[in-house]
Amino acid sequence: MRIRQEIMLKQKAKGFRLVVPEGEPRDLHNDEGKRGLPAHTKSGLLGASVDFPVAEGRLRMEPWQGIYLCEHRNHGGVRRIVATVHGE
Repeated sequence: MRIRQEIMLKQKAKGFRLVVPEGEPRDLHNDEGKRGLPAHTKSGLLGASVDFPVAEGRLRMEPWQGIYLCEHRNHGGVRRIVATVHGE
C-alpha cells in the first residue's frame, strides 16, 4: 500500500507540473519569486480546507482516500494547521 501511495503522489506532482508549469515567461506576478504564481494557482486548484468524516471517535475514510498537506514552494514559511470540529 505504501508504494502505491508514493506512486500516486508522484503522478499528482507530475500532473501539476504539466497543468501549472513553473518559470513561464508570461507570468505577470513574480514579485514573490519564480514560484509565486504557480504556488498560488496550485493552492487555488486544491483549496485551503478539507472536510472529512469522523464517527464514534474514528476517521471514516475509504482505503483509497487520503489527507495531504501540500507546500508548493521550495522554501515555504511556517504553517499552522487549524482543526474545527462540528457535531455532537
